[in-house]
Amino acid sequence: MSLTATEPLDDTGRALLFTEARTANAFSDEPVTDEELQGIWELTRFAPTMANSQPLRVLFVRTEGGKQRLIPHLAEGNRAKALSAPAVAVLAYDADFHEHFPTTFPARGDAMREQFGSMPGDARSHVATYSAALASGVFFLAARAHGLAVGPMGGFDREGVDAEFFAGTTWRSHLVVNIGHPGTDPWFDRLPRVALDDAVSWA
Repeated sequence: MSLTATEPLDDTGRALLFTEARTANAFSDEPVTDEELQGIWELTRFAPTMANSQPLRVLFVRTEGGKQRLIPHLAEGNRAKALSAPAVAVLAYDADFHEHFPTTFPARGDAMREQFGSMPGDARSHVATYSAALASGVFFLAARAHGLAVGPMGGFDREGVDAEFFAGTTWRSHLVVNIGHPGTDPWFDRLPRVALDDAVSWA
């Protein structure tokens, strides 16, 4: 099947990904398979990033042992939600993403690796975190496209998570996301959205 940008998503697809999608706060016991998690990544990797830099990295935490390592680094209010989720993703960025430019941007890979490698670390980190944030939004959509709910959480000790899981690597955590099928009373009431006139201008 060949798709073009002029073929809109139908109402069912829009509801699944956007208008009816919610942040889940409780999950059922229904498992999430390795194939589903791999499928989420297979869609996420097509996310737009600056110069196709692709800095997003994902750690899937599925085992009881893995969760016991993760839970102490989460804010207290997030711990029960993470324990109830069949899978938890730690979304991270690779601080040395530029080393992969020969693969991700082969036409200018060596030059771009040198260019970004000569940047101050904070400037390169800004590129990495911004592009990883863009890809994280696509990660949510990819999970929803697999019929799964997500519960992103920013309340965690980043340095603690990095020391626990990413010591000796160039990965740096920036978001924790619960993944699974909705459980009992998983949603808060839908909160209002900013009005069009307050959010959109025209030139």
